[in-house]
Amino acid sequence: RIRVYENGKLLETPFLDITDRVNDGGNEMGTLGLAFHSDYEQNGFFYVNYTGKGGNTFIARFQANGSQANPATETILLTIDQPFPNHNGGALAFSPADGYLYAGLGDGGSGGDPFGNAQRTDVLLGKILRLDVDSAAPYAIPTDNPFGSEVWAYGLRNPWRFSFDSATADLYIGDVGQEKWEEIDYFPAGTGSGANFGWNVVEGNHAYSGEAQSGFTMPVAEYSHGEGGCSVTGGYVYRGSMPEWQGIYLYGDYCTGKIWGLIKSEKGFKSQVLF
Repeated sequence: RIRVYENGKLLETPFLDITDRVNDGGNEMGTLGLAFHSDYEQNGFFYVNYTGKGGNTFIARFQANGSQANPATETILLTIDQPFPNHNGGALAFSPADGYLYAGLGDGGSGGDPFGNAQRTDVLLGKILRLDVDSAAPYAIPTDNPFGSEVWAYGLRNPWRFSFDSATADLYIGDVGQEKWEEIDYFPAGTGSGANFGWNVVEGNHAYSGEAQSGFTMPVAEYSHGEGGCSVTGGYVYRGSMPEWQGIYLYGDYCTGKIWGLIKSEKGFKSQVLF
């Protein structure tokens, strides 16, 4: 269910109820992602990433009328087979730069990426996908996608949360680690596509099944499980009314509850625990 919290109160009627088609078994399944079309006020379109029958990934469009959406308006864009119940990714977001829909997919699950999905460019698992939902139904593949498919970037383990800086359109990815390292990946707007973030050759900045290779886009921040962490939750760049927080990327850890601030400057990136 997608619920609405309005004026300090949780509304009784869900905005969308698709419990009849969502498989929420396991701790990494369910309704995982939501993105509103940039013209939502006019067309009522929004997009949902959820695990359905057999635990497979479904990326679908729904349409709302006023404050409620009709489940019968579903149009499925993609169905992606998931070999294991974990590492489903789930994030959805529209880029403020190009208006395309981006979707995060994990490597298919288990441990260590046993099928090598993340480093393969002919499968959709372990990727950031990029879809043009306006030029065709249900979508078109942008002509500048690097591999002639939905794939826009690869080499990811479980990017279940990523976001675009609303001011710069830079992309920040919280990619969940395997056994030792959690990482934040960064890709500035306007620098092309086809980035390889290194999994499962490397975990964070460290060797996993091999050494880092030329051409990898390495993390801008990482922290270890030795610090008590277990799973990074990617966040957002602050662009609100408080000047002292401007441009700081906020992210956290699922196990410790720690929140970090990542600051970008001419000298690079610096991350520190805030609370």
